[in-house]
Amino acid sequence: MNKIKILLKFLEKRYGYPKISGNRFKLLITTVLSQRTRDENTYKASQQLFKAAKTPEEISKLSVKELEKLIKPSGMYRQKAKRIKEISKIILEKYKGKVPDNREELISLPGVGFKTADIVLSYGFGIPTIAVDTHVNRIPKRIGIVGKNANVEEVRKTLEKYVSGKKRFLVNMGLVKFGQEICRPINPKCNVCPINKICDYYKSLNKKT
Repeated sequence: MNKIKILLKFLEKRYGYPKISGNRFKLLITTVLSQRTRDENTYKASQQLFKAAKTPEEISKLSVKELEKLIKPSGMYRQKAKRIKEISKIILEKYKGKVPDNREELISLPGVGFKTADIVLSYGFGIPTIAVDTHVNRIPKRIGIVGKNANVEEVRKTLEKYVSGKKRFLVNMGLVKFGQEICRPINPKCNVCPINKICDYYKSLNKKT
């Protein structure tokens, strides 16, 4: 599909390939903290948490109240605190302190869905999969790569059908940055978008005018 080729070339040139994380546990917990909150809130919460506790052992020793206080900036902190404590205990007891490296075991952890699991697999283990967050779900639909009514799993499967190997690492992080910078949820900067020529949404705007 020509649109995907153009998109991938743009993402690679503008944002490049992301680095693989050296700490899979931190990546997992940070991704849980990032659910339904803004990046700046995730950063603040994760900084406070990891300053106090960095490992499954250390987090397991904290009370839920202590965790709530540390991660409060992330929002939904009561629910997230319970989940993070449970995740830490499971990883410590069931997986001997190591984060599992497959989707099935990851999504069995409390509060870990497909997106979180795929981020850990991609950027923690270097396994080429595509994590579908709000930006990855929205932008391919706007461009016309995926149908407007496609669900999250359909978006992932469609993208993985046309994007293979290491190119998959460009998709999530690249589209997140692109979605924050240009292809925003509200008031996207279509006029300055470098790939607006391939975008169905941009074409529809021009038809209206």
